[in-house]
Amino acid sequence: MAELNETIHPTRRLAICAFLVEVVEAEFAALRDSLHISDSSLSKHLATLREAGYVRVYKRTHDGRAWTWVALTRDGRTAYKSHIRALRQMTKL
Repeated sequence: MAELNETIHPTRRLAICAFLVEVVEAEFAALRDSLHISDSSLSKHLATLREAGYVRVYKRTHDGRAWTWVALTRDGRTAYKSHIRALRQMTKL
């Protein structure tokens, strides 16, 4: 049986990964707004995911303003999909 990923499992981080797995990248504000969480909460969860190697956070400049972008890494996509498989297996018991 596949095991749950303790880094991804908390609700907010699971929601972040679920959002990011559907896109190539997302702008920080779009991610924040879609999840209805504060900047500080999103930053905290992204830091945890980044430390695990699951997301990449980077800046882009446009019209003199810096925008923060987020993307799942290959390891992040793999870990998320494995976590979802484990959840599905658990619900079939």
